[in-house]
Amino acid sequence: MAWFDHEGCSLHYEEYGHGTPLILIHGLGSSSQDWELQIPVLARHYRLIVVDVRGHGRSDKPRERYSIQGFTFDLLALIEHLNLPPAHVVGLSMGGMIAFQLAVDEPGLVKSLCIVNSAPEVKVRSADDYWQWAKRWSLARLLSLATIGKALGDRLFPKPHQADLRRKMAERWAKNDKRAYLASFDAIVGWGVQEQLSRITCPTLVISADHDYTPVAQKEIYVKLLPDARLVVIEDSRHATPLDQPEVFNATLLDFLKTVETTTQDH
Repeated sequence: MAWFDHEGCSLHYEEYGHGTPLILIHGLGSSSQDWELQIPVLARHYRLIVVDVRGHGRSDKPRERYSIQGFTFDLLALIEHLNLPPAHVVGLSMGGMIAFQLAVDEPGLVKSLCIVNSAPEVKVRSADDYWQWAKRWSLARLLSLATIGKALGDRLFPKPHQADLRRKMAERWAKNDKRAYLASFDAIVGWGVQEQLSRITCPTLVISADHDYTPVAQKEIYVKLLPDARLVVIEDSRHATPLDQPEVFNATLLDFLKTVETTTQDH
């Protein structure tokens, strides 16, 4: 366990293993704990850095407005703090947005990109978009985090054998700081870098669950906008793919990273 300070905010991260740096960024309302099924596997091959985004996990939760750009500045500060060479960057959901922002702003720092169940923008365009966000926004404010965590657990892990995952989700979600959770939720809406995707020239792997919140077709659209990207769909999975399909997820990611490493050595 380690901490570093950025703009008066103490941010928590963990390091494992040796080799090329590999950074994992969690999603909204989550923390570095949610990579528990990846850490032992990935740390055998890479210098693994797992972060708690500002407002999440063991990082400070300052009372202020959050933004994806601000989360990205925190990540940049960590990269500088650790004096990292170009790193492989993996982001899940909101973490994918931070990863996209980093790759657009500082392409030289990103060796490869892996985006999991995420998108390069969250723009409210249609009446239906507005209704969906208004509903989620209102529920996030009205319900307790324990209630949200239980509902999410039931939705993400609906199978009888996933009881342990449901319990963990409910427990972890309840520990969130409500104000920080809502500030992070607000940071997502209206954000986007879709117009700048051509700047991301590093190898990119987009992973989508077949039952993610947003359809696979939406990922197919933005994958075409990335200069060097491919899409892998993981079957029988929902939004938390690293937790509900860890073996397939880990194998898919390692296979991609190995290809990137081999290709860069050849040049």
